Amino acid sequence: MAAIIGEQAVVIGAGIGGLTAAAALSDHFRHVTVLERDELPTRIAPRAGVPQGKHVHALLAGGQSALNSLFPGFTDDLLAAGAVPMNVGLDARFEEPGYDPFPQRDVGLRCCTMSRPLLEQAVRQRTMHLENIRLQARCNAKQIIPGAGGATVAAVGYEDDDGQSQVLKADLVVDASGRGALSAAFLEACGYPLPRETSIGVDIRYSTGVFAIPEDAPADWKLILVFPNPRDNSRSAVLAPIEGNRWILTLYGLHGESPPGDPEGFMSVAESLRTPTVFNAIRHAERQGEIARFAFPGSIRRHFSQLQRFPKGLLPVGDTICRFNPAFGQGMSVAAQEATVLKQLLSGLAVEADPLARLPGAFLSEIEPIIDTPWAIANADFVYPQTRGERPPDFDNTIKFIMALKRVAVREPSIHKTMIEVQHLIKPRSVYQEPAIAERVAAEMACM
Repeated sequence: MAAIIGEQAVVIGAGIGGLTAAAALSDHFRHVTVLERDELPTRIAPRAGVPQGKHVHALLAGGQSALNSLFPGFTDDLLAAGAVPMNVGLDARFEEPGYDPFPQRDVGLRCCTMSRPLLEQAVRQRTMHLENIRLQARCNAKQIIPGAGGATVAAVGYEDDDGQSQVLKADLVVDASGRGALSAAFLEACGYPLPRETSIGVDIRYSTGVFAIPEDAPADWKLILVFPNPRDNSRSAVLAPIEGNRWILTLYGLHGESPPGDPEGFMSVAESLRTPTVFNAIRHAERQGEIARFAFPGSIRRHFSQLQRFPKGLLPVGDTICRFNPAFGQGMSVAAQEATVLKQLLSGLAVEADPLARLPGAFLSEIEPIIDTPWAIANADFVYPQTRGERPPDFDNTIKFIMALKRVAVREPSIHKTMIEVQHLIKPRSVYQEPAIAERVAAEMACM
C-alpha cells in the first residue's frame, strides 16, 4: 500500500490538468476533493468553463501514453466511446509551403482523435472511479488560505452550489484553474515574489464547424493540416475526425485575421486557404450545428521553478504554469505528462521527512523539460513580425535548422520518425542535437 502523506488534498479545477492531478494524488492522500465551478454534463457535451471546448483539440501520442500510464487501458475507453484510431504518420496529411503534402509514412505511432468533451468525460469517469476522490461541481474557489506565518497552505475558501461561503481544510492545494489568479493572490498576500512570465502574443482567432463525413470522403487521409505562407497571410486549418462519423474543422487567423462565424463567410475562408484540399472535402458535406468562435491573446509561461522560495502545500499545474497557443494542440498532453511526473515524485517523496515541503520545488523543477519542447515549438509564432514578446536570440538560425530538418526528413524515414516523435511529445527536442541528426541537418543547412 502506498504511503499516506496527508489527510486532504484539494484540486481547483476539473479540466484535464485537475483530473489527472487528482488521480496522481489519490494513492497518497486519504481524501482528494476536486472543486469545479461549472455544472458538469452527464453526457458528452461542452461546458461553459472550457470556452474553446467546441474547437479542434489534439491528444498527442505523448499525452495518450501518459493517460494510459495513469489509467491503464485508457485507449480502450476512448475507442469504446467512439474516438477515431489514427496511424500518426500515415493518416495525417500535412500541407505546408514546399510540401503539398509532406510524405505520409507509418512511423509506428498510434493515437486517437475525438472531441474535447469526449476526452474530458472519459478522464472524469476514470478519475471518479477512484474511491477517495470526490468531485464537487458548481463550487467556485475564491481563495487559497494560508496557515500561520504564510509559509504554508491551510485551506481553500469557496462558494458552494447554494452560494454559501465554505472553507475546506487542505494539506495540499493544486491550482489547476488555468489562469493562476488564486496562486498569484496567495503568493502576494504571503510576501512571496511572483514568477517571471514569458509570453508569445499571437492574437489568434478561430472559427469551428462540425460536418457529417460524406460517403465520398478522401481515402488517403483522416486528418489534414493546412499551413499558410507567412508572407501572404496567417490563415491555417485543421480538419479532424471525431466520434459520430463527423469532421471538426477549425479555421485560424492571427494578428487581425478573424475567420467569421456565419456559414457563407466560413466557407469563403475555407476556400481561400493556401491549398484547396479542405474546401473540396467539405464543400458538399452537411454542416451540423452552429459555427463556434474563440479568441486567444497569446501563450504565457510562468517560471515558478526559478523562485527561490515557495510555500509548502501549494502546487500549480497545467495552464496555471504554461498556457500554449491552442493551434499547436499541446496543452492537454502536457497536463497529462505533468500528472505522471507528480505520481512518480509522490512515490519517491512519500518515504522522506516532510514530503509536502519538498514536493513543490521538486515538481516544478522536474516538469521544466516537459514544457521546454512544446514551448520551443510554440516559438514558431515569432515567424510573424507582429508577434509580441521576446524573440529567442537564435530564432533565425532555429527556423533555418527546422527548414533543413524537414528537407532531410523528406528523404530519410528515420529522421521523419524522430521529428514526429518530438512533435507528439514522445521525445524531447534535444534529440535534434544527437550526432546522427545534427550532422545531417548541418550539411543540409550548408546547401541552403
